[in-house]
Amino acid sequence: MSHDRTEREPRHVEVLPPDELAARVAKAMYARDRAVQDLAIEIEHVGPGNARLSMRIKREMLNGHDTCHGGYIFTLADSAFAYACNSYNHTTVAAGCAIEYVAPAREGDLLTAVAEERALAGRTGTYDITVTNQDRGTVALFRGRSYRIKGNVIRD
Repeated sequence: MSHDRTEREPRHVEVLPPDELAARVAKAMYARDRAVQDLAIEIEHVGPGNARLSMRIKREMLNGHDTCHGGYIFTLADSAFAYACNSYNHTTVAAGCAIEYVAPAREGDLLTAVAEERALAGRTGTYDITVTNQDRGTVALFRGRSYRIKGNVIRD
């Protein structure tokens, strides 16, 4: 007789505290997140439904007005959104998002994106992300709508 697992035998599942789960999810995501790695975006904190990421503006990120290209600011905000909405270990993607640029960012600026969950119901969530510079001046406001799909970020 074989002792292979069957559906009748429950598998032991480790239950982690929410903060520890969020940190492990962030570590797993970062290992596969080439965009964040290539842009040298730093993950400062990830907790349940929230995240804080930062990025230094380099010369290669400047546009024709000698300010940071909006796409880089969007990428930072979108990345904070992704880490926040995946923090529960449910694979979650963006269903929609919008950004308002409030002030320019310049070469050498250190931008920080703080993502905060505003609503989570069923498979959808709403997150607000504020991007600030090193002087705490607001650079951009981003709102993301998430949708949970099948699967988990950390796989067994």
